[in-house]
Amino acid sequence: EAQLVQSGGGSVQAGGSLRLSCAASGFTFDDYAIAWFRQAPGTERETISLINLIDGKTYYADSVKGRFTISSDNAKKKVSLQMNNLKPEDTAVYSCAADQFPRVVAGTADYWGQGTQVTVSS
Repeated sequence: EAQLVQSGGGSVQAGGSLRLSCAASGFTFDDYAIAWFRQAPGTERETISLINLIDGKTYYADSVKGRFTISSDNAKKKVSLQMNNLKPEDTAVYSCAADQFPRVVAGTADYWGQGTQVTVSS
C-alpha cells in the first residue's frame, strides 16, 4: 500500500527555521514527483514547492523562493523541505503529495501525507 508519512513542523518565531520530511513507501519513488502544499484557514491550497524525482528539477512558489529548499534522498525515499527565514504568513497546514508529475502539478495526486501544522509567531 502506497503511503506518505510526514515528520517535522511545529512552532517557531519569525526568522526561524523548520524542516519537514515526507517518507514514501509502496510505490516506485524515482518515477514520481512530490510536492509540498500548504493551506491556512480560509484560504485556498497553495503549491509551494515540487521536485520531479525523474530528473531532479524543482519548482518554488514566489512566496517561498529563496527561503525554502526542497531536496530528495532517493535511497531513503524521502523528500524534505527546509524552511528558513519563516514569516507569520507561512503559518498553515503543510502536506506532501506524490504521483506522476502532471497529477502532482494539477493538485490531483493520489497519495498524500497526513498534514503537519507550522505556526510562525511574530
